Amino acid sequence: MTSRRHFLQSAAVGVLGAAAVSRAGAASLPEAATQASAATQLPRPPASGRPYNPVVTLNGWSLPFRMNNGVKEFHLVAEPVVREMAPGMKAHLWGYNGQSPGPTLEAVEGDRVRIFVTNKLPEATSIHWHGFLLPAGMDGVSGLNQPPIKPGKTFVYEFDMKKSGTFMYHPHADEMTQMAMGMMGFFVVHPRNPNFMKVDRDFVFLLNAFDIEPGSATPKIATMLDFNLWCWNSRIFPGIDPFVVRKNDRVRIRFGNLTMTNHPIHMHGYDFEVTCTDGGWVPKSARWPEVSIDVAVGQMRAFEFDAIYPGDWAIHCHKSHHTMNAMGHDVPTMIGVDHRGVVEKIQKLVPDYMVMGERGMYDMKEMEMPIPDNTVPMMTGTGPFGPIGMGGMFTVLKVHDDVKPGDYRDPGWYKHPPGTVAYEYQGVLPEPARAAQPSATGTTLKARKPGGASGHGGH
Repeated sequence: MTSRRHFLQSAAVGVLGAAAVSRAGAASLPEAATQASAATQLPRPPASGRPYNPVVTLNGWSLPFRMNNGVKEFHLVAEPVVREMAPGMKAHLWGYNGQSPGPTLEAVEGDRVRIFVTNKLPEATSIHWHGFLLPAGMDGVSGLNQPPIKPGKTFVYEFDMKKSGTFMYHPHADEMTQMAMGMMGFFVVHPRNPNFMKVDRDFVFLLNAFDIEPGSATPKIATMLDFNLWCWNSRIFPGIDPFVVRKNDRVRIRFGNLTMTNHPIHMHGYDFEVTCTDGGWVPKSARWPEVSIDVAVGQMRAFEFDAIYPGDWAIHCHKSHHTMNAMGHDVPTMIGVDHRGVVEKIQKLVPDYMVMGERGMYDMKEMEMPIPDNTVPMMTGTGPFGPIGMGGMFTVLKVHDDVKPGDYRDPGWYKHPPGTVAYEYQGVLPEPARAAQPSATGTTLKARKPGGASGHGGH
């Protein structure tokens, strides 16, 4: 991580509050740390202030702060960024402090925070603190609660953390453009008592989506529904890091939805309890077990489970087209279409032409199909048994015995005990038994058992 020591050489004169910072006051600004790597950074325990158990941002990081006379100070810089969405693909986005989404902010219930926001975008912006209880003048809606933060200016937001929970931040100034370009971030407020709702591993990420045409790098901002890249923290599988967990850990996974549609998040191998929503913590008496949780636009959810079942388990959005990359919306269905003869004629004109979709799309993940530069395959990623055939909002929960406390490095693939992996049947396949069917005369036709004997159906 580097820091921007030159962050405010031309700040404007203004007043304290959600307003511009004076040139004289610029010397007292906290440094604006930046992060270019898309790798998941280790949790950062607080060096000062109230104690808390830090979170782990999937493919992200938490912004450092400083204590100033009892106030926790952060410095966010809104700016154009280059985000690696997956190996081989980079997007030109807008974000904060070198990344999109921006860094996670962490505070503690009862803290007073002061957040400096410097605008290095080509247009005005603001920040709305999504889900917080705060003074109206700090709510961040440009024109309603504050003047816009014009390019080159720095504003200050200052308010108290009235309750703990899971929150977000994003612009409320030309948000169609700015959120479509990736401007958003997570904000976690920890309980005043570090032992309240304590877990061993606490993960956070945002759900976001982009429309980036194959071969290009900048999102189309006018898209309303037909996105082609469904992301967790502006990453697509196989670029999304796994959730690395030690067996028997108590685990919390928090996420917020800033896309244009809902997402049913499904985790394999476990059931879990939703323990936190936009409004706060869910008491035990109000919880029930789930294996999928739907999160609507603008909502935040957190669920918890005990990692008692070792293995590598899929976790993904259960909308099937959200686990694919760069899929065109006008691709015709070719299942059952006989391409023979036609392919040979097309290849005389287009030598790289390949048949696609006549047997479904599964074959594509095994093909080395030519694609434009700065584009990832529709389905990609390789597991211990071959191509996984997923993209988009998909990654793996890795629950392993050999993970050490505080270690978030990828432990590799799970080693299955003998006799616990599905295998190919090598025996003779009998004729299928069919259920009894009524005939045209009203009598019942009996199905045949394997071997030709009559019977009443299957086993």
